[in-house]
Amino acid sequence: MPNTYKNPVYPYRRPPELDRAEIRHCPVVIIGGGPSGLAAAIDLAQQGIDSVLLDDNNTVSVGSRAICFAKRTLEIMDRLGCAQPMLDKGVTWQLGKVFFQERQVYEFNLLPEDGHRVPAFINLQQYYFEEYLVERTEAFPERIDLRWKHQVIEVDSQAERTLVTVRTEDGDYRLACDYLLVADGANSRIRDMLGLECQGQVFQDRFLIADVVMKADFPTERWFWFDPPFHPNQSVLLHKQPDNVWRIDFQLGWEADPEEEKKEANIRPRVQAMLGDDVEFELEWASVYTFRCRKMDSFIHRRVFFMGDAAHQVSPFGARGANGAIQSVENLTWKLARVLKGQAPAALLATYDDERQHGAAENILNSTRATDFITPKSRVSRLFRDTTLELAEHYDFARTLVNSGRLSMPCRYDGSPLNGDDAAGLPVELRPGSPAKDAPVRLAGEDAWLLNQLGDRFVLLLDAREAGPAGRAAELQALLDRQPDLDLLLLGPAPQALADLPRCRQIEDAQGLVASRYGLTPGAGYLLRPDQHVAARWPECRVEAVEHALATALGQHLTAAEVTHVTA
Repeated sequence: MPNTYKNPVYPYRRPPELDRAEIRHCPVVIIGGGPSGLAAAIDLAQQGIDSVLLDDNNTVSVGSRAICFAKRTLEIMDRLGCAQPMLDKGVTWQLGKVFFQERQVYEFNLLPEDGHRVPAFINLQQYYFEEYLVERTEAFPERIDLRWKHQVIEVDSQAERTLVTVRTEDGDYRLACDYLLVADGANSRIRDMLGLECQGQVFQDRFLIADVVMKADFPTERWFWFDPPFHPNQSVLLHKQPDNVWRIDFQLGWEADPEEEKKEANIRPRVQAMLGDDVEFELEWASVYTFRCRKMDSFIHRRVFFMGDAAHQVSPFGARGANGAIQSVENLTWKLARVLKGQAPAALLATYDDERQHGAAENILNSTRATDFITPKSRVSRLFRDTTLELAEHYDFARTLVNSGRLSMPCRYDGSPLNGDDAAGLPVELRPGSPAKDAPVRLAGEDAWLLNQLGDRFVLLLDAREAGPAGRAAELQALLDRQPDLDLLLLGPAPQALADLPRCRQIEDAQGLVASRYGLTPGAGYLLRPDQHVAARWPECRVEAVEHALATALGQHLTAAEVTHVTA
């Protein structure tokens, strides 16, 4: 039953800069060809920005690593054109079960409602995820210059530009760029070169990841055991992945010897005790880890921007690492594209730090709480945990206290300086700063999805059912003329005068879910950012309010003081 996956090997190419005397200047250089770096290059390319992507390796990650990809990540990947292969290959799940000792205490459903294009979660090995991202970069040969086996050995961060020195097998060369994006992982060498710190908490516990290949009758659910009889006084997590690969996490305790625990002779008895003597399996990959919850005080250093694990790390419980990283990338790229195009002030880039510090702190808080519950460090905390689990078998209130990893949820940017108007009476879960919700629609007579009509540009979603006279069309026409980065999405059927407007699409509410989820009535509107987050909303949409909200979302109200750490 061996897993047949073979890591692809990508070709090294001699860089043309070795044959030039002058230093080439690029809009964007990205360091790190993992999920964050690849997603950033794709997102920028879709929005018309060229980048050079440098990676010191020539393949995808070894071992499954991140495996749980949440609904919001899948929606972002759908916007980037990468979701379908992930959905085709991944193991879909939305049901989780929690066990205490020898019995199940309760189960939970992450997406009980219908009417969404993508599921709550899929499990997919990180090497597949990265491979699909690499394949997607090939759709942008003029925009993405992806260079394998190119190692950055020096960074000179200046106020107006950044210089990097790159080492290859054929020699060293230099690149200059307007902005440098760093996604070189938790042990970021670039962060160290610049003398920057990533601060937080190291948890004194060790966990064993064992990826085993087997054919088993376990359902495609997330199973978490506290103090199971086959691994007493510790915890265990089980997930199914594609290719009959199963991820098992064993808590080991702080005193465990990592080198001894990684030996197959020691892993095999643990797995066999869990699965039973009659289950055959092969060990594909194993790792022992100690995790940290930490982040940089600022993700921006002059014109250098840190993303993913280089900027923030969390424990693996709750699947917040890769999912949080992809949200950070999406938050940065639309802003960077508009600054480079001269459509927004440089101050807009400072809000990447505002919004994603909020997201990172939220992820770290949830991750730390999960870790404290899973690995109690005192007799009192252990008593609290075990009593909570006992009660959870019978009482709903106790289930809300059980924390086996609060699973990744999309971040809402409450309090963001980019948030515009809000209105009472509209759904609170779609307040400004929130990611848009999907729903089935009809577009040009064909089945479609709402989120596929949003992203990359600003979109005004306007309920045009029973809309007013043709004068409304003249107002909207003038708005679109003044705002070239704005598209119009009409919830119809709309009057023909509105439907004929430029940069306008008309959708119909296939199942009534758009109106119900957004609280729409005729004349109401939502302004959506290029990252599919709500910028502002109105029960009665007016052109003047839309323009003010658009200026706010582009950071045109921000002061020079709010951009000092971008260029200082």
